[in-house]
Amino acid sequence: MSGCPFGHTGDDPAQSGRPGEVDGVARLGDVSDVGTSQGASDGGSAAAADTRTSRFSRRGLLSLAGVGGAGAVAGLAAGFLGHDAVASAAQPTAVSDTGIVPFFGERQAGIITPAQDRLHMAAFDVVTEDRKELIKLLKDWTAAAEAMTAGRTTGDTGAVDGPYDAPPEDTGEALDLPAAKLTLTIGFGAGLFEKNGIVRFGLEGRRPDALIDMPHFPGDDLEPGRTGGDIVVQACADDPQVAVHAIRNLARIGFGKVRVRWSQLGFGRTSSTSRAQVTPRNLFGFKDGTNNLKAEDTTLLDEHVWVPSGGRSDEQWMAGGSYLVARRIRMHIEIWDRTSLREQEGLIGRTKGVGAPLSGGEEFTAPNFALAGRDGDPLIPIDSHVRLAHPEQNAGVRMLRRGYNFTDGSDGLGHLDAGLFFIAFVKDPRTHYVPMQLALAKGDVLSVEYLKHTGSGLFAVPPGVKQGGFIGEGLFA
Repeated sequence: MSGCPFGHTGDDPAQSGRPGEVDGVARLGDVSDVGTSQGASDGGSAAAADTRTSRFSRRGLLSLAGVGGAGAVAGLAAGFLGHDAVASAAQPTAVSDTGIVPFFGERQAGIITPAQDRLHMAAFDVVTEDRKELIKLLKDWTAAAEAMTAGRTTGDTGAVDGPYDAPPEDTGEALDLPAAKLTLTIGFGAGLFEKNGIVRFGLEGRRPDALIDMPHFPGDDLEPGRTGGDIVVQACADDPQVAVHAIRNLARIGFGKVRVRWSQLGFGRTSSTSRAQVTPRNLFGFKDGTNNLKAEDTTLLDEHVWVPSGGRSDEQWMAGGSYLVARRIRMHIEIWDRTSLREQEGLIGRTKGVGAPLSGGEEFTAPNFALAGRDGDPLIPIDSHVRLAHPEQNAGVRMLRRGYNFTDGSDGLGHLDAGLFFIAFVKDPRTHYVPMQLALAKGDVLSVEYLKHTGSGLFAVPPGVKQGGFIGEGLFA
């Protein structure tokens, strides 16, 4: 969030309704985002130092009316934080002029790759119990993934060159389309290792300690058909048809061995994973992902995203990989749209126009949680999202987010079934996700009234694939 500072005009800061001055002194940087963190004036963000009364009234009415979603807000967690100025010389995953992101590499693409515009994610249940069949499937998926990310069709004969009286080896809807920066990222859920108390595929002792059973957070309203899964595939691309084609063909190849448990389409990324990208907005209209980790932050990625070597010998197959947290977060759009700008900014802790923290500055200015108005109340409310999600409040932990907006029609009652499909990569969900999500579930007013978590998943994402290898090869070694 760039730009507009927060403050008050005149001698009494509590009398101001607009950001721009603190104790009568105008701040620098009253600018909005135009491709960078500077630009035109915000011209419309409400102040937050005197939001306490209006916000209490609003919440009280909504609470009495029984309106509001359960569920915490880790999906927005890193989105409204301050800027991390630490950067290294490393560059994001290379993308060729033809829009091809290499599939083979030290790490899987689709993590620090500059976030594409579209998502199709699917979780699969493995229905075979044959270890050889599963390994064969992963090899077939590896070959298909390499072909599709390079802009080619799957199989030896593709969509039109095979026997006329046999089903084609590729479904064909991506014919004539470019690769569109397609990436395919694959991870394994707890159900791949054990189900109903029975160890599967000879993987006894191979489940990493960090691949926990996700706790049920306060307010969760999880739907079984949107939760869990043995294998997940994240397809990201700049063309939705390319992403859908990829998941469709992997499902086709896996027929009889896996079946789709859930899938989710997403549009409009809600975070940036490279400093070359501007900060996007979520469906609440706020800039999202201001403080997200970036591909250039190699030291921080090692600290917070990549699984280190060491530990149990039977966990070494995950060294260099990461853990993918997925949460489907429905936003109560209609309630939010009837909420005043003053309250919206107070709930988030940032200005809506340019994304400055309510303590003043520009988008990437670090929030000052100690700064208070003349009435003694913090300029960034104590129950605001920014405060509760900030690394200062969470033992300094960070995450790399790759979430997307979604709109899945209506709920039959005239309300949009829309929100944020939260995706984050962390080195250990026990330290880098669960504690923060628990804190948000207990204390973040935004989550109580405006959000509801309806789906959840946790997956171990192994490191990248070398030429001649297959995804997850280390697990089955």
